Amino acid sequence: MDIIRPQHLQRGDTIGIIAPSGPFHPKNLQKAMPFFHSIGLHTSFGKHLYESYGYLAGSDEERLHDFETMIADSDIKAIIFARGGYGVGRIVPYIDFEAIRNNPKIIWGYSDITYLHTAIRQQTGLVTFHGPMVASDIGKETFDDLSKGMFQQLFEPSDLIYNESISPLEVYANGEATGVLVGGNLSLLVSTIGTPYEIDTTDKLLLIEDVGEMPYEVDGMLQHLKQAGKMDDLNGLVIGDFSKATPDDLERSLTLKQVFHDYFHEQDFPVVGGFKIGHCMPHFSIPLGVKATLSAEKRMLTVEAGVI
Repeated sequence: MDIIRPQHLQRGDTIGIIAPSGPFHPKNLQKAMPFFHSIGLHTSFGKHLYESYGYLAGSDEERLHDFETMIADSDIKAIIFARGGYGVGRIVPYIDFEAIRNNPKIIWGYSDITYLHTAIRQQTGLVTFHGPMVASDIGKETFDDLSKGMFQQLFEPSDLIYNESISPLEVYANGEATGVLVGGNLSLLVSTIGTPYEIDTTDKLLLIEDVGEMPYEVDGMLQHLKQAGKMDDLNGLVIGDFSKATPDDLERSLTLKQVFHDYFHEQDFPVVGGFKIGHCMPHFSIPLGVKATLSAEKRMLTVEAGVI
């Protein structure tokens, strides 16, 4: 399937903000508005943005309506999600992917949005973006300068380079490889297995990250990926941030580094960890669905531009 890159943003453009997963704190969303104004963007809220249905930000019909309305609106140049949580998988089977293919635009988020990223890429070829969200990240005081600067990739096509000037990186398996960069939140990737939107990892660079998962839980998810054959034809593995993963009983647990070593030290493709990509600050934002190169020797990830 051909890659479709969305058009880059210009100052004065309007972005749509919706919540296709869980509800959010309204004050945090409002605190994010000055950032968008500072980079020259106007904002438009989904009709059902402030709805709530238990742990969901409105009914499935309401959340789907807001997403498809933003896709169809030619005045909306990008869709940035309010937060993740849970729920996007409930609406993915009902999305009009042909409408997305005919109206390609920037789609930006992470966490639960991983399910949507995967489905959109595999159904349409559209490049989407793994990056911080409005209420859960941008509207908080921890939103730092590096994370803010990552939005500039949406205004001008530019390759991204991640090296140890950003964070220390750890090599679990040596080598250098190029492939289309896919992935995101590990638990969501595992949840796609056996569905029509099952993650395709053949000849890919796979990104994994997560939050609040203990080492044994990460171990179980990696074992699931392995037995499902998702590591058989990988070109390389990018290990992002795994925050809030320290077990209460350290004496009776492996560390995450031990888990990663067990799975990857004998692999014949490069595996590098320590990337600040995920539920973390700074949050290095990347396009998914473009070619990237991972070099263990150089401790470097290079990613092609996501917009045209």
